[in-house]
Amino acid sequence: MLNHIKTVGKYLDQPLVVGKFSKVVPGVLLGGATLYTANEVRKAPKDKKKEVAINTGMILGATSLAALAAPIIAAKAVRKPYEKIDINKIKQFNNDLVENFLSQNAVDSNVHKVLEKAKSKVLNIKEIGLLRKKLEPTEQGKKFLDAFVPEPQNVTAGEIVQDMGRLSVLGALPVAGGIAGGIAGDVVTDKKTWKQKVPNKIKEGVYQYLANIFLCNVGAAGALGVMESLKVKSKAARATSMVGGIILTGVIGGSSIANYISRKFINPLFESKETRQMNKIKHRQEKLEKHSHKKMKSDDRKPELLDICLHTDDIATVAVMSGLKWIEPALPILYAISGYRAGIGYRNGDDKAKCHHHHNNYEHDKKEL
Repeated sequence: MLNHIKTVGKYLDQPLVVGKFSKVVPGVLLGGATLYTANEVRKAPKDKKKEVAINTGMILGATSLAALAAPIIAAKAVRKPYEKIDINKIKQFNNDLVENFLSQNAVDSNVHKVLEKAKSKVLNIKEIGLLRKKLEPTEQGKKFLDAFVPEPQNVTAGEIVQDMGRLSVLGALPVAGGIAGGIAGDVVTDKKTWKQKVPNKIKEGVYQYLANIFLCNVGAAGALGVMESLKVKSKAARATSMVGGIILTGVIGGSSIANYISRKFINPLFESKETRQMNKIKHRQEKLEKHSHKKMKSDDRKPELLDICLHTDDIATVAVMSGLKWIEPALPILYAISGYRAGIGYRNGDDKAKCHHHHNNYEHDKKEL
């Protein structure tokens, strides 16, 4: 079983697989955004289709562009060179590697056929398995395979911090893009009340970034740092510890921390002096009541199924920090989901918090606003 998993890992980490996947990500992201916008327009009431098209299109457009630019900006932010994947260079490297190996080593016809294919094409799982079976037992064969598909490297404590910073910037930009696109869309379609929708976008952005991105990165990096200090080399143990760190800081603590920041720092920025004073009086009264804690947090953002699913990007973070290459091109797509949720100002607290621009709530918006 473990041997098969390693073979699958080798297949996915082929530089050609990673390179080709990275090339299709922009098309997948922009195409997905277009299809989603078209579907939202289709579902919208006839008199709201234009409004929905503008709002959804501007949110997803800004989110997608920010997500695609994020890898380059994130690399510069941590002073790390951005390595643009060149498919032709990979093929040239593979060609030279295979030619050099075959000139010095005798192999059977089946292996020779696979190696010829490896010069310029992606090998399937069965072919990777054959090479591992035939070549790994020998020193030269193992050296060839490690050059053809490099093994994930255990990173140092310094690299952990740098990668955490890079991934955190990578996640922040789509969220910021979503908020910007959402505000711009509201300015165009709802000139009278667009300002009232800004707080929810910022609060959702803070929630998405802290609970679903940044704090999970902190937890993963912290756990990996502990493993590094303990000199633990097992990749399985390191990955398990990172998942544990994610659960503690992101899944369990992230929501509470994000909601606390929203209540203490973001809400006051958008409240009038009178509202702040009334809330202070209300909170003092609620503290005296039996269920005050619950009442004070009635407008908090609660984790939902989609939020839990969004932690898929944390598993991707574990993979990236563990040295796996194939998952990283998918991160902009995963982080773009958080950007979209921030852009629509999604909230699941009280009724007023749910009052965002989404077409399912237009009639509700009119009543509330």
